[in-house]
Amino acid sequence: MKMLDRKLARDLVRIWSQALTIALVVASGLGGFLTSLSAVDSLERARDQFYAEGRFADLFAGVKNAPLALAARLRDAPGVADVQTTIEQVVRVDIPGLPDPIIGQLIGLDPRAPQRMNLVTLSAGRQLSGRLDVRADAEIETLVSEAFAQARALKPGSRLRALINGKQRSLVVVGIALSPEFIFAGLWGMPDARGFGIFWVERDVLAAAYNMEGAFNRAAFKLAPGALPAAAIAAITALVEPYGGREVIARADQLSHSMLDNEIKQQRVMGTLLPAIFLGVAAFLLNVVVARLVATQREQIATLKALGYANAAIAAHYLKLVMLIIAAGLLIGSLIGKELGYLLTRLYAETFHFPTFAHRLAPSLLLLGAAITVLTAAIGTLHAIAATARLAPAEAMRPPAPAQFRRTLLERIGITRVGTALRMILRNMERRPARTVLATAGVAAAVAIVIMGNFFRDAIDVVIDNQFTLGLRGEVTMWTTDPVDDSVRHDLLRLAGVRHVESLRFVNVSVGNAQRSERTILRGYAGRAELYRVIDMRQHETLLAGRGLVLTDRLADKLGLRPGDMVRIEVLEGRRRTLLVPLQATVDEMFGLNAYMDREALNRLLSEGDLSTGFVLAVTPGREDQVLEASKELPRIAGAWSKSTMLRNMEEITARHVRIMSAILTTFASVIAVGVVYNNARIALSERAWELASLRVLGFTRAEVSAMLLGEMAIVIAVALPAGMLLGRGLVGLIAELMKSDQLHFPVVIGTRTYAFAALSVLIAGAASAFVVRRHIDRLNLVEVLKTRE
Repeated sequence: MKMLDRKLARDLVRIWSQALTIALVVASGLGGFLTSLSAVDSLERARDQFYAEGRFADLFAGVKNAPLALAARLRDAPGVADVQTTIEQVVRVDIPGLPDPIIGQLIGLDPRAPQRMNLVTLSAGRQLSGRLDVRADAEIETLVSEAFAQARALKPGSRLRALINGKQRSLVVVGIALSPEFIFAGLWGMPDARGFGIFWVERDVLAAAYNMEGAFNRAAFKLAPGALPAAAIAAITALVEPYGGREVIARADQLSHSMLDNEIKQQRVMGTLLPAIFLGVAAFLLNVVVARLVATQREQIATLKALGYANAAIAAHYLKLVMLIIAAGLLIGSLIGKELGYLLTRLYAETFHFPTFAHRLAPSLLLLGAAITVLTAAIGTLHAIAATARLAPAEAMRPPAPAQFRRTLLERIGITRVGTALRMILRNMERRPARTVLATAGVAAAVAIVIMGNFFRDAIDVVIDNQFTLGLRGEVTMWTTDPVDDSVRHDLLRLAGVRHVESLRFVNVSVGNAQRSERTILRGYAGRAELYRVIDMRQHETLLAGRGLVLTDRLADKLGLRPGDMVRIEVLEGRRRTLLVPLQATVDEMFGLNAYMDREALNRLLSEGDLSTGFVLAVTPGREDQVLEASKELPRIAGAWSKSTMLRNMEEITARHVRIMSAILTTFASVIAVGVVYNNARIALSERAWELASLRVLGFTRAEVSAMLLGEMAIVIAVALPAGMLLGRGLVGLIAELMKSDQLHFPVVIGTRTYAFAALSVLIAGAASAFVVRRHIDRLNLVEVLKTRE
């Protein structure tokens, strides 16, 4: 073994605890990088494979009722390579013995005509038999989406009932299936696997039930290579418009795909921002440790140079020390990233469903993470290593110039009644301002990461409070397939247990300005709503009475609109027409690109009478199930759902996901806190061991001597806590902005419990570090320490 290698081994043994904490910080950074990005890569790989194998369509169109002959004309539209038509209907589904309301989307399949797009893949059971029985009382074979089947413990042979065109029909599950069109399946974008399911049934059976023989109401399109989606959408829209064409959307706007893309975007933000913080802290710690090591080994470095060792060899020696610490961090981080990436992939698998979805840590991702880590560490220690190489032998033989002490800041501003111990602590901190600032920043970063990890819990609580407590105050919501006369509201008021009913009118529209347009739903609420209100990010209500058109601020910004501007409204259902409406106000809302009007004003604008498409019911406590059951007998009510059931189903998924992510980030943050606090305390101990031993000889107790050293740690933590809380809020704001999408804008809100938990986590990490350092102080050999200052 070379002499420098033997010295390297001795140095590592001597600073093993510091090296370990730094390696753990590096491991946390690399682990976070690999966790997020490997899970995202696995998600993208599973998605792309399923899209290719399932022949996922490029465009989607809905109509009210169109003849099959239209398919040939659609196939000839510019840019269209193929068209596949089907029938879809949204119905109410019941599982015997369960009161929970369930929404089902029925999709017609023709077993005699193989699908060319959006292929349905079996994960259990068999395909539909193709034996037709269109009698109104006949059982209907069905394939059920995997997410719903798992949530409701369904298997081949299970039976359900569905309200199909006003008649109760029995559904028999023959298979569990998947489709690239429904990787994510939820009601209105909500992750509700228990309350929403996809059911594939015989197309002819569905056509007979809805009197749609020889017709379709849904079409999927494959574009020709190089075709422009916008041109194809325009051509298709013109063709379907006479048949009540509701919308033509590109794949990017398809619900399942957009939710999946949004999740990938969010995880890429997390997988980039967090590791940058960890690696920055690791670079600082390495710089401090190497600089201190060089300072204590000045005479050794001088001797090595006098014996002929080149500057490059000595610099390489210290760089090798850094790389060994980094190597340990890379090994631990790789294992952490692999295991946590697998865990995150399993969490994804509960929301996004694929035939094959396995976690894969790509070698290229591992190499990229390692390269970034090594480069960051090398840059972080470059100054200390370069200073080592520049030391001349004669200069290195001399002890370093004594530090120039001066009065503390408190003394300079006139505060002189400061204890001796505190004065010594403050002078030592001011003597090395850069190290003090960086140490404080490192602990503050730990506080900020804990805050960020728990912010999602606070944000989801606020989202739920906004949507389900302040916004939707009714217990049951019902809707109709087509607009109905508002007199239906009186039928609902007569149901036992119903205290109040509020009417809604939803219309599919395109909102535009000049060349820009966005598809959305124009929502007609009560002008002074009691049960369904518009609530902004600050949890204030926006009244619609007398206000005309109100847009969410994100929609207005995308269209370049300001209050007072004229807005082009293209009605995409019923009688197609274009209206010009002044924009009266905007609202900063959490969900979607939405448009609002007073329902009565909306009906006047459309000149269609007093119509409604939905109703919100206030129900007497304990009578909810009774109201839902009674609503099944109302022929004009197509479906209903319970707020409490949807909320419970959502929380089953989101609460566990948030708890797991919060625990991971809190653990990582604690590693940072321990790494920063412990390393600074150990370095301060090695630098001031002679002083502390002298104080012990002069009669100071162990507790008094420990206070000299640990007091500095306490001050750093005390300053870092409020700084970290401010940093955490800024970090949360940055992440919320980076994750902002058309579907969701997380509110930047941090609860008192989150601040308290962050402070407690860092204080515990600091206390653990202080305990270890105190043990080192108690074990100081006074004779050995006083023999030499270095």
